[in-house]
Amino acid sequence: MPTFTYTARNVEGKTVTGVVTADNQQHVLRTLDEQSLFPVEVLEGGKAQSGLGGRKRKVQPTKIAVFYSQFADLLRAGVPALRSLDVLHKQTSNPVLKEVLAEVREDLSSGETLADAMEKHPNAFSPLHVSMIRAGEKGGFLEDVLVRIAIFTERQNELRNKLIGSMLYPMMLMLVGGAVVVLLLVFVVPKVKSFLRGDLPFMTQIVFGMCDFLKEHGTSVAGVTFVVLLMLAGALRSQAGRHFLDRVQLKIPKFGKVVTLVAICRFCRILGTLLHNGVPILQSLKISRDSAGNRLLMAAIDDATESVRKGAALAAPLGRSGLFPLDIVDMIAVGEESNNLENVLVTIADSYETRTAREIDLMVRFIEPLLLVLMAGVVAVIAVALLLPILSMSSGAV
Repeated sequence: MPTFTYTARNVEGKTVTGVVTADNQQHVLRTLDEQSLFPVEVLEGGKAQSGLGGRKRKVQPTKIAVFYSQFADLLRAGVPALRSLDVLHKQTSNPVLKEVLAEVREDLSSGETLADAMEKHPNAFSPLHVSMIRAGEKGGFLEDVLVRIAIFTERQNELRNKLIGSMLYPMMLMLVGGAVVVLLLVFVVPKVKSFLRGDLPFMTQIVFGMCDFLKEHGTSVAGVTFVVLLMLAGALRSQAGRHFLDRVQLKIPKFGKVVTLVAICRFCRILGTLLHNGVPILQSLKISRDSAGNRLLMAAIDDATESVRKGAALAAPLGRSGLFPLDIVDMIAVGEESNNLENVLVTIADSYETRTAREIDLMVRFIEPLLLVLMAGVVAVIAVALLLPILSMSSGAV
C-alpha cells in the first residue's frame, strides 16, 4: 500500500504535516476530511515517522534480526521477494516495522532494488546492512547475507545488552551514593551544625563549608552544570569532538580495551562474511570499515585498504596502526598466506567475542567494590567530621 506525505491546515489555521498509508490520493483526502484537516498538498512517498515533530522512530535491533532471519527462510523456500514482504508485513506486530515493510514492498514492486528501497529507512536498516544487502543482490547470495546479518545482529545485541545490564548496578550505586551524600549535606549536617560552637576540627570545617556552599549556591551550581553538560554534548557532536571522543575511548584503562575488541570483532565478522560470500576484498573492506564505529580504527582500515589496492598485504598496515592486537594481526597474516582469510576472520570474531564478554564481567566486578568503597569512604568522612567535635566536647566536659 503506498504512502503519502501531506501538508494541511487544521480548524485553527495551523499548518500540519504528516505521513499516511492509503490506497490512493482520494482515500488520503477522505482521511484528512474525517480528521477536520484541510489539505494543502498531498504527495506520494514518504518514510515511517512518528507523530511528534515528524521524527523517525527507531526499530529495535531484535525485531530487525528476526525480520532478516524470516526473510531469508522465505527466500530459500522459493517464495518471491514481494510475496515474502507481504507475508512479513502481515505477521509483524511492530507498527513502525509494518509501515516500513509496506513502503519497501511498494518501492520494490515499482522496480527499485531491495537495497535502494531499504536505504530510504535508516531508522530500521543501518547503512552497513544496506551495503551488505546490495552486495548480496549483485552477487546472487542474498539469502546467505540476510542470515549472516541476522546472526551478528543478534550477537551484537546480546553483547550490548550484557554491557548495559552489567553497568546497571554500578550506575545505581553511583546515583544512590550521590543522593545519600547530598541528603546528608543538605538536611543532616545543618541540624548538627546548629549545636556545635567553638574551635572546630579542620575536617569538620571542610564539611560545614561544603554544606554552606550547597545551601547558598546549590541552584546556581546545578544550573551551571546543566549548561556545561549541554555545551559539552554539542561540542562532542562536532567532527573534532567525535574524533577526540573516539581517541579517549580507546585510551581509558580496561574500558578502552573492551571498546577496541568489540569494534575489531565486528569488523572481522563482517569482513569475513563478505569475503565468504564472494565479495571482492576492496569492496568488502569499504563496506566493513564503517562497522568499526571508531574513527581511529576506520582510519587504520582505510590505510590497510590502500595497501591492498597497491597489491600489498592487509595485516602489515593493521599492525602498524598500533590499534589491532598483535595476535590478531598474526592470525590475519596467516590467513592471507594460507588463502583462508574469510574463515580466519570469523574465527577471530568468535573467539574474541567470548574474551570480550569475560573482560566486561571482570571490569564490572572491579567497578562494583570500588564504588562501594568510595561511597562508604565519603559517608565515613562526613560521619567522622560530625563526631569529632562532639567527642571533643564530651572529653572537655569530663
